[in-house]
Amino acid sequence: MAKILILTAGYGEGHNSAAHALQAAFNERPGQEAELIDVFALRAPRLNNVTRRGYLRIINGAPRVWSRFYRWLDESPRASWMINTLASHRRLLGRIIAEKQPVAIVSTYPVYAWLLNQLRREGRMFCPHYTVVTDALTINSLWYRSGSAGWFVTDPDSAAFLHARGVPAAKVHVSGFPVALAFADRPAQLAPPEPSNPAHPRRVLFMINTGRTRALAIARALLQNPSWHVTITAGRGESLRRELIELAAGAPAKADILGWTDRIPELLMTHHVAISKAGGATTQESINALCPLIVSQVVPGQEEGNYELIRRNDAGALAETPAEIVTTLECLFANDAALWRHWRANLRRLAQPAAARNIAATVLADNSVPSAPAAVVAPATPAVSLTA
Repeated sequence: MAKILILTAGYGEGHNSAAHALQAAFNERPGQEAELIDVFALRAPRLNNVTRRGYLRIINGAPRVWSRFYRWLDESPRASWMINTLASHRRLLGRIIAEKQPVAIVSTYPVYAWLLNQLRREGRMFCPHYTVVTDALTINSLWYRSGSAGWFVTDPDSAAFLHARGVPAAKVHVSGFPVALAFADRPAQLAPPEPSNPAHPRRVLFMINTGRTRALAIARALLQNPSWHVTITAGRGESLRRELIELAAGAPAKADILGWTDRIPELLMTHHVAISKAGGATTQESINALCPLIVSQVVPGQEEGNYELIRRNDAGALAETPAEIVTTLECLFANDAALWRHWRANLRRLAQPAAARNIAATVLADNSVPSAPAAVVAPATPAVSLTA
C-alpha cells in the first residue's frame, strides 16, 4: 500500500477543505492510502486552538491589521525568520515522514514547503512534495518562495501570476481547487428549480460567517420577500440559531434555519444563489456547484483574489450591506432571471469539480514519484505518536 501524506492547517477554511477532498481522491484509487496530518495541531494542540481563534478574531474584527500583516508576509525577506521559530514543528514533521515513509507529500498550507526544504538542507532524503495553492490570483509569496516538485492552482490567471514571479511553467498545473468529490459525482436531480416557475420560490442560501449583528441584519432583510425561500446556516452558535428562528417566525419569506451542517455541497447545488464572505472553500464550492455567489465580505489579503476571480469571470457580485444584497438579488431574478442564467453559464466555464481526482492522478503519474516508498535517511528517533 503506497502512503500519501497530506499536510494541512486549521487557519482558514480552505486548507482543511482542500485536504479532505484530496484525501478522499487518493483513497479511492487502488493501492493508495492517504493520511491527513496537521502538524500544528499535533505539536501544540492548546496553542493551536488559541492561535486559530486569534486569527479569526483579527480577520473579522481588525481586517486592516490583518491586511498589513498579510502584506508584510508577502513582501518582507524577514518573513522566513518567523518560520524558523517552528523548529519543534519541523522536527516532528521529520519524524512523521521517517515513520510513514510516503511516496509523495501534498500540502495545502504554504508553511510546510519551508519546513520540508529545511529538512532537506539538514540532510533528510524523502519523496517529492507538491503544493496545492488554495488562494486565487493574488497569491502570497509564501506559497512559492520555497520550492516544490509542483504547484496546483485554481485557474490560468493564477498560473500566469506564478510564472511572472519566476516559478517554472512546467511545474505549475491548472487543476482547479480540490472540492469535495460530491461536486464531481453530482446526480442530475441536485439542481435548483427553474427560476421562472411561479410555483417554486427562488432559493437563497445565506451562509453566516460574519459577526452576529451584521448577520442578523442581512437575515432580517432577506426574510422580507415572499417570493424567496431562504436557507440560513448559522454554524455552531446555538443562540444565534435561536434568534434566527424567532426572526423567521411569521416572516414573509419561507425559511429553513440550520445550525452546523455537513450538507453544504447539497445546499449549494440546490439553491439559485449563495451569500457569504469570499473564503477560499466557499468561493470554490459555489463555483463548482454552479451557484452564483454574492460576496458579503472580503477579508483583505487572501480573499481579495477569490472575489476577483468571480468578478473577472462575471459570475457573481460584491454586496456588503443588507440593502445592496437585496437589490442584487432583485436584479438577479428580474427579466426571467436573465442575470442568473448569465452568471451560471459563466460558472460552467470556470468550474473544475474533478480537481481533487486530477491532482491525485497527476501526483501519482509524475515520473518523480517512485512506485515504492523511497528510502528515508533520518537520525535514529522513536516513532512519533500521532495521538500524543
